[in-house]
Amino acid sequence: MVQPSSSAAYLNNPKPAYPPMSRRLGESGRVVVRVLIGPDGRAQEARIQRSSGYERLDQVALETARDRWRYVPGTRGGTPEAMWFNVPINFVLE
Repeated sequence: MVQPSSSAAYLNNPKPAYPPMSRRLGESGRVVVRVLIGPDGRAQEARIQRSSGYERLDQVALETARDRWRYVPGTRGGTPEAMWFNVPINFVLE
């Protein structure tokens, strides 16, 4: 069994947009989104596994991982298969 991946460079997954209000308030943190990746590499389902502690950051991470990103699906015996995968998303103020 090969686990799914979100790190393949050719997928061109964009960084989530930093919410302007979060930037102004100095909110930062790490969100872990649990994503069910389908055999086609698209998210079939997603939920917050671990919160950043900030609702705005959590929502942007969830929407990005679920609606905008594509993944390399997991395989079993060389055949793509739906699998759950934890996707960490870091919001860092620069």
